Amino acid sequence: MSDEAPRDRAPAPAPGPHEDFDPYLWLEDVSGETALAWVRERNAETVAALTADPEFKVVEREVREVLDDDGRIPYTVRRGPHLYNFWQDADRLRGIWRRTTLEEYRTEQPRWETVLDLDALAAAEGEQWAWAGSSVLAPGHRHALVMLSRDGADACVVREFDLETLEFVEDGFTVEEAKTRVGWIDPDHLWIGTDFGPGTMSPSGYPLQVRRWRRGTPLHEAETVYEGRPTDLSATGWRDHTPGFERDFVARGIDFWNQELFLLPEDGAGPPEKIDVPDDAVTGVHREWLVVNPRSPWLGQPAGSLLAFRFDAYRAGDRSPHVLFTPDERTALAGYSWTRNHLILRTRADVSSRLELLTPGPDGWTHAPLAGVPPLSTATVTCTDPDESDEYFLDVTGHLQPSTLYRGVAGTDGLEVLKQAPALFDTTGLTVSQYFATSPDGTRVPYFVIGPEDRPGPGPALLYGYGGFEISMVPSYSAVTGRAWLARGGTYAVACIRGGREYGPAWHQAALGANRVRAYEDFAAVARDLTARGITTPAQLGIEGGSNGGLLMGAMLTREPGLFGAVVAHVPLLDMLRFHKLLAGASWTAEYGDPDDPADRPHLEAISPYHRIRADGPPYPPLLLLTSTRDDRVHPGHARKMAARLRELGHPVLFHEHLGGGHSGATDHQQTAFNEALVHTFLREHLTPPR
Repeated sequence: MSDEAPRDRAPAPAPGPHEDFDPYLWLEDVSGETALAWVRERNAETVAALTADPEFKVVEREVREVLDDDGRIPYTVRRGPHLYNFWQDADRLRGIWRRTTLEEYRTEQPRWETVLDLDALAAAEGEQWAWAGSSVLAPGHRHALVMLSRDGADACVVREFDLETLEFVEDGFTVEEAKTRVGWIDPDHLWIGTDFGPGTMSPSGYPLQVRRWRRGTPLHEAETVYEGRPTDLSATGWRDHTPGFERDFVARGIDFWNQELFLLPEDGAGPPEKIDVPDDAVTGVHREWLVVNPRSPWLGQPAGSLLAFRFDAYRAGDRSPHVLFTPDERTALAGYSWTRNHLILRTRADVSSRLELLTPGPDGWTHAPLAGVPPLSTATVTCTDPDESDEYFLDVTGHLQPSTLYRGVAGTDGLEVLKQAPALFDTTGLTVSQYFATSPDGTRVPYFVIGPEDRPGPGPALLYGYGGFEISMVPSYSAVTGRAWLARGGTYAVACIRGGREYGPAWHQAALGANRVRAYEDFAAVARDLTARGITTPAQLGIEGGSNGGLLMGAMLTREPGLFGAVVAHVPLLDMLRFHKLLAGASWTAEYGDPDDPADRPHLEAISPYHRIRADGPPYPPLLLLTSTRDDRVHPGHARKMAARLRELGHPVLFHEHLGGGHSGATDHQQTAFNEALVHTFLREHLTPPR
């Protein structure tokens, strides 16, 4: 036995009747003493290997400067007369929840009113609180529910907050730590789903019950209004507070891609009314309109279209849609946002944004283009006030284009520039190009390349990818990547592979389940295309991804090791035969398949990086694995076990686990800067030839 073996091995529990023996199962004990001792040893090795490089501190400082820069746009949401923002910087590590007015926000240096100081709260209570969001009751905008996470976990505590006194409400609504879903009905009632004990949470760890909770009564006595089935993903309830259209809904989450929507009776009597739309559709209700985005062909319209119906007429049986959008081979729906009287439609043509303003009228809907979006850029509606006005805030960005935040009023001409983000790295001589690689089945896969306009020859390049869960890789400005990688001579590439939604539902569905390999083939095709174009070489090409993108990195490491010179995986899935048993993993069987289903297990075993590791064959490129003890979404055991197995077989791997940070891997700028310095020091050491 080698000298290192005792540090990586511990007694493993016997496998269950449907499990293979796993010698590293003990590393799934998140906070176990033996497992954490192993984590501390690996952390020390990684810190020693990377932080001694003189460039480490330089990168860490520069990334921290970017993250703390006062010129960043403070994005807001409107709550009545105020614009609210959550802000972190060098002086406010955990951050402050603050607010201002539109008049102040228009100024170069707005005056902000602090609503809640998380650093002060953390110090007073001795907890590492991280911001997890808020829910504010309209139309009065006085009553708030504040969600606080311990060290960035998805699970959070809920506390009622008074937006007039700026204090937590004594004896107000309070919920202990859980993956709670909660929202206001009125000042004295909430819709809530939380952990009420055995049988009330799904196998994925989400609420299965929707209860109506009255102020002043014990939480466990809250009235159960709806309950999902034991095998469901979740159940959620909420109130539509739109004046004149107040109503209550519940949704039954069957799995990640299918749900049922119900309208609750106004008087509380009788069963919920199921809204008869396809289970796989994305459905929304605004005022008198029902809007449906089907993932499958429906009512003679293609998957990925956007259809509108008058809600009451639809409930009465009318199935004649107003067709708001029809996709084609190059153009897909990116989203939509309501204002008081209009709908802003966002589409993508070859992954570049387009905007239209849609307006309902007595003779149907009219369409008008919204200008101001350059090629190879992304436009996002960050805030609207649909109950009160036609105001909207629009953010426009690109890979080399810092964000510009505009304010518009739908139906009127012109956009007001509210904020312009600073250029935080030098773009002189850099350019953005879009190319298309050809996957083995003939599919054209778009990707972006950001780098020197006059490239003297192949050089270090970093390729990023995700490829799952309908998440699209779109143009966006990353000052961190710019400062840490591009400014140091590297080229950055982003692959828009199948599994995302760049070209609508079919682009995602092409890589579902047993077809997951299509995403991996797409990514490898992009890597080969980068090399064929002379942009880089395999030895100089690094790749990076997180979560599902971390699974992609593991797949590339074990399937195509000769294509890359270094691999970085953040909070990755890697054990595809046990992912459904770990934390939120059961919710992803609709994406990947079910390891307990004999029909799915073979393809999951074939794509599972943890099970594809081998001792011989072409050498693996060096791997850096980053995870978090407090990640309660993707279990840190995935990364731990992968590192242990690779070490056992002598493959080059570094591992680092933050004890906090949640699924993002960091809760503050200090942790983020440290992580980025680890990543870019690792990449530079392996991809940049010695001078």
